[in-house]
Amino acid sequence: MLEENGIHPFLIDIEKPGDDIDHFLNTEVLIIAITSKSIPDIKNLVKKIEHSEVQKVLFISSTSVYPFINGIVTEATKTANTPLAEIEQLFITNRSFQTTILRFGGLFGYNRKPGNFIKPGKSVEHPNGYVNLIHRDDCIEIIKQIILKNVWNEILNACAGSHPKRRDFYMREVQKVGGHSISFKEDEELQYKIIDSQKLKNLLSYEFKYADLMSI
Repeated sequence: MLEENGIHPFLIDIEKPGDDIDHFLNTEVLIIAITSKSIPDIKNLVKKIEHSEVQKVLFISSTSVYPFINGIVTEATKTANTPLAEIEQLFITNRSFQTTILRFGGLFGYNRKPGNFIKPGKSVEHPNGYVNLIHRDDCIEIIKQIILKNVWNEILNACAGSHPKRRDFYMREVQKVGGHSISFKEDEELQYKIIDSQKLKNLLSYEFKYADLMSI
């Protein structure tokens, strides 16, 4: 598919530190959007980046690095002690290149339909908590704007501005994909976080394409 669209593809396996990826890293800007949480593998990747042409790294992270604080979360909120948060620090503290950390909320859009996140027979946790999601089109446009506007050495939250309650949102979304029965864990202690993306909006002068989740 990449070749058909005029893009020269590479197959990179960061679990094979001996692989020569110098040709792939012959670029000014590198976007890292992988699921690996292996700190040793990421450390090896960072070493390769240090000795490459890469000057700027956009590391795609997740708002999962934040603990549930039952309140609003900004970039100044302390992260939890997780492998992903540690991996972020490997890039933030490196002086061989500039890094921006982009923390996306839960991804939806196209074939990723929120109603399918809730499987039949599975109860929704924390129904009175709040949803933190972002549409794929917003993800791509935000990545594009960061590069075009040279926004580096920043940490940015990226999440739609509306945060409906999980109960209301998933009842609606399950109905949209077929309407199977849905139940909620009512006896759980409430845990939630509300992701604030105002910093990103200000720096990029960005308006989310899908800001109101209940109107989509």
